[in-house]
Parts: sequence; structure tokens; C-alpha cells
Amino acid sequence: MIGIFDSGIGGLTVVKAFMDTLPGHDILYFGDTARTPYGTKSGRTVIEYSIQNTEFLIEKGAKIIVMACNTASSVATETLKKRFDLPIYEVISPAVDLALGQTKNNLIGVIGTRATIESGIYEKKISGLRPEARIHSAACPLLVPLVEEGWIGRPETRMIVKKYLHPLKVRQIDTLILGCTHYPVIKSIISRKIGKKVNIIDSSVALAAQIRQFLADNPQTDDGLGKNATASFYVSDITRQFEKTAASVIRRKIKLTRVDL
Repeated sequence: MIGIFDSGIGGLTVVKAFMDTLPGHDILYFGDTARTPYGTKSGRTVIEYSIQNTEFLIEKGAKIIVMACNTASSVATETLKKRFDLPIYEVISPAVDLALGQTKNNLIGVIGTRATIESGIYEKKISGLRPEARIHSAACPLLVPLVEEGWIGRPETRMIVKKYLHPLKVRQIDTLILGCTHYPVIKSIISRKIGKKVNIIDSSVALAAQIRQFLADNPQTDDGLGKNATASFYVSDITRQFEKTAASVIRRKIKLTRVDL
């Protein structure tokens, strides 16, 4: 079973990518909706939440852990890998690899929560692999709440996205990393506002492809995963809006089970 956690609705974009890329595998999802967003919290708090989320998924039978949250990935990856003896994946490295493979002018943009952008994790990883690349980042703190509220098609959302992206657009980036798993929900808006010529890097797709390759290279691990095509969805709080938005992301009706950590 593949265990996936996030602070809220964004992790479901990863679940959808896994369903498309790894059909037949059992998936266990936990969305920490009662404590979302993570991007406004301290690194210490995010690490604590990430440990609790991982423990829950392991108790439920997860054999691989996927951190479907850029904020958690930027501050908690090292701690989780030291604490838990099983494969743990984060969303940042696959997105960086894909961005470097697609950029032509080495001008790469990154958008994310304040915590992710302030961590500098994308700059560190990109510069470490390609020192000549230039990274332009922008914190977009309003986008997660807008997605969580289901304001996908609102003119206010389009206006805010345009304002956030303007500084990156004038830098003439040719590749934009969506540094938050909530952002693929509004990818069409982002694409229109940044321009058709800019490559959009969806970390959920990149991550699913990475794990598919890992399982192909490690058949013994793949054989140990459940392959009944089941998908279980747990959250720390349930609202009608979350149920509605979750169904639109997964593109089918799903059953949410509330749990206390």
C-alpha cells in the first residue's frame, strides 16, 4: 500500500496522478484538513505534524510514504528518513529534475507557500545540479485557501494569480514549477496567466513517474504492495466544500473518513 499525506486538498492531485500512473496499486491518503495550511506554520510544527501523519499511514499498512506537501517536503524530509525505516518520497526533487530537463534558457520560476519559498529548497537543489540556472521564486499565500474554498473559477482567483505571476513573467522564465500540490487544481489559470510558452511543472505527475520507475527497478518492493486497486481516504476534518472539491479533483465520488491523530 502506498501512503500519501498532505495538509489538505492538494495531496489529492498526487493521488489522482498515482491512480493514472500506477493503476491497480492500493492507495491510502491522509489529508490533515483540521490543521491546514502548513505553509503558514513554523518548521518545528510542520515536522511534528509530518511525524504524526507518517505514523498513522504506517499503522494503516503503508509500505511507502509519499509526502504530497511541498512545505513538509522542504522541512521534514530528513527527519522522516532518519526516523522511519521504509521508502519515503518527497515532491521537490522530481519536480526539479523535470524542470531542468525542460528548460531551454535556464530561467526557472517557482511558486509556493511562504514556508516553502523561504526555505530556499528549490534554489539549493537546482543550483546544486545546475549552477548556471537562475531561479526566480514567489510566495503565493492566498492560493491554498482559495483552492480549499473551491474558488476555482472566480475572477478574484484569476486576478490574484495574475498579480503573483507578474514578477516571474517579466523575468522571461521558460519553466515554472508548481511548488505546492494545491496548484495543479488551478493549473489552467496559471498557464494562461504566465503564458503559453512557459513549461508548467506539475510535481504530482513527476513524483508518480519517479515511483513507477523505483518499483520497476525494485520488483521485490512492488510485490510487497497491495494490488487490489483500493483507495482509502482519511482526513482530520470534513466539510462539505472539501468533499465537493475532492470529488472534482479525483473525478469520482469518494468516501472520506474522519480520524483524530
